[in-house]
Amino acid sequence: MAYLDNIRTFVRVYELENMSAAARDLRISAAVASSRISQLEDHLDVRLFQRTTRQLNPTEQGNTFYKGAIKILEAVDEAEADISDITRSPRGTLYVAAPLGVGQKFIAPAVPKFHEAYPLINIRLRLSDRKLDLAAEGLDAAFFLGVPEDSNLRIRKVTDCPRVLCASPDYIKRHGQPTSSDELKTDMHVCLNLRYPGAPEFQWPLQAPDGVKRVTVSGPFESDHGEILTSWALAGHGIVLKPQFEVSDHLAAGRLVTVLDKEPPLPIQMACLYMHRRRQDPKARLFIDFMVDHILASMPD
Repeated sequence: MAYLDNIRTFVRVYELENMSAAARDLRISAAVASSRISQLEDHLDVRLFQRTTRQLNPTEQGNTFYKGAIKILEAVDEAEADISDITRSPRGTLYVAAPLGVGQKFIAPAVPKFHEAYPLINIRLRLSDRKLDLAAEGLDAAFFLGVPEDSNLRIRKVTDCPRVLCASPDYIKRHGQPTSSDELKTDMHVCLNLRYPGAPEFQWPLQAPDGVKRVTVSGPFESDHGEILTSWALAGHGIVLKPQFEVSDHLAAGRLVTVLDKEPPLPIQMACLYMHRRRQDPKARLFIDFMVDHILASMPD
C-alpha cells in the first residue's frame, strides 16, 4: 500500500499546489508528504515538482504522471467498490460538504444514524457557505443551494426550497413594513447579505406581479456565514433573505416575521454534486440516497 499512498499524496499535492495543504488534507505531517513525493520520484527516476521557497510547480513529467495517477486511483476505487458490492459491507471514508444551514438542519443530525446503518463507513463532514471545488477539496459529495456552474459534475436534485424575506418585529417597528421591493434599494431599509468570493447571488430574485424582479440590495454590513445573518436579523439589524427551513422555528415563535409577502423570493434548488465517474462508489450512492430521504422527510411544511 506504500506505493498507492505515495500516489495519493502526489495527486493531492498536485491538485492543491502546496505540500503543507496536501498534508493537512491527508491528515499526515508535511515531512511525511515530502518523503512520499521523494520516494515516488526515486522510483520513477524523474523530478515531479520544481520546488522553490515559495512555489511548488509540476514538471512536464509531473503533469503527465498526474493523468495516469488519476486513472490508477479511480481503478482502485472501483475495484474496492466491487468488493463492497460482493460482501455487502461498504467500507471506507467519505468526504462530504454542505452549506451551514443545510448541514446543521439536515446532514449533521443524520450522520450518526447513517453510521449506525453502515458502521464501516466513516464520514468527514465540512460545513461552509463558500463555493467549494470538489476535486481540489477532495470531496466525494457536496450538497448545495442554487445552480452549480461546473458541468463536469453530476447533480442529484433533492427539492426546491421556498425562501422568505424576514426581519424582527423590533426592526419592523422602527423602520416600518416595506410596501414595495423598490424600497429595498433605498436607505429606508437595511438589507443583510450573504457575500463571499464566487457567491452566486448579488441580487434578490423576487416574484413581482409583472414577473421576476432581480433587486440589487446593499447594507452597511454583510457576512459569508449564513447563521451570522440570521443572528443579525433576530437582533433587529435588518431584512434577510433565507430558505424557509432555516428560519421556520423563528417565524413560528414570532422572533421573525415575513416581509413583502406580495413579492416573495423565488425558491432555491437544493441538490447534491458528485464527481463524474464511470461507476459511482456504492458508499457515496448509499450516503446520498440516505440523506435525500432524510431531508425530504424532515423538510418543514
